[in-house]
Amino acid sequence: MAVSGFEGFEKRLELHFFGDDNDPTVTTMALRLLDFESLENVLRVVQCTVVSAVGNHFFDAYVLSESSLFVYPTKIIIKTCGTTQLLKSIRPLIHLAKNLGLTICGCRYTRGTFIFPKSQPFPHINFKQEVIYIEENLPNNLCFRKASVMPSKNPSYSWHVFSAASDNGAHFSDGEFTVEVCMTELDRVLARKFFKTGGDSAAKEMTELTGIGNINPRALICDFVFDPCGYSMNGVDGDRYSTIHVTPEDGFSYASFEYVGSVYDDQDDIVETLKKAVHVFKPATVSVSTTSHRREVWTRVAHAMEPLGLKCRSFAMDEFPTAGTVVFQTFTAARRK
Repeated sequence: MAVSGFEGFEKRLELHFFGDDNDPTVTTMALRLLDFESLENVLRVVQCTVVSAVGNHFFDAYVLSESSLFVYPTKIIIKTCGTTQLLKSIRPLIHLAKNLGLTICGCRYTRGTFIFPKSQPFPHINFKQEVIYIEENLPNNLCFRKASVMPSKNPSYSWHVFSAASDNGAHFSDGEFTVEVCMTELDRVLARKFFKTGGDSAAKEMTELTGIGNINPRALICDFVFDPCGYSMNGVDGDRYSTIHVTPEDGFSYASFEYVGSVYDDQDDIVETLKKAVHVFKPATVSVSTTSHRREVWTRVAHAMEPLGLKCRSFAMDEFPTAGTVVFQTFTAARRK
């Protein structure tokens, strides 16, 4: 492993808000009314920028210089890699939302274990510091709080979760689930496909060549290729997003895949989506976190991994206030060519 390199493992922050339900702009626009300059100012504090964007009737999706931002009427998800200072976005986002008549009612922060923890700046030096910083920046109405480090058999693959909610915790949808997949030691031949070779159409070509475009053929894809290597994409499908980020350098290769689904979807679709996404990279190690109020989601994960030659090595489950059940599973390749 390299002494130091680009930190692929992302930090992910999800903030939920509520406003006057009788005001139609709250349910249809609200946070989407934030002007681009305001968002740019928040991202500047985090230390990243917007490189590409797309939107539809339901939400706006931004590809960032370090990962992704999704803005719904009453929900913001921001995911950043490298040495970004993601948690510094909490206070300005709460302030901007307040100016729109919105009050924060839920917060969830998740991340894996950094490959290069000593390179992380304040407030991301360790999880304890992160939790203290989040708590100092959340208002008192978010009174139900919990922090947990979910272990695996390999200490390099722990899952860190902080959740906070107010007592009107109806903001996390019962039927919705989130899957966060982290992949390391990518197949070297496949990883090479994420080095830039073409011109203006390089991102589109990479999306098709690697099979990423087939993961969800319905999705509108907003993709971006970095120089000399690296790739990001956001998929937009109705009111749901998916996102992929790739750091292909040998020695610290990493890819992530995240998507939102519904427990009312065909259960085979969950398996197929995961299988297609992981197959793009053929990693030696995969960790999968599912956040849901229903159990059937995490049971499907192993069904997706086993046909790819990945065996479940560890399993951890924990409950979080109003956010639901988080299940963290790790898988490793049975044999690697």
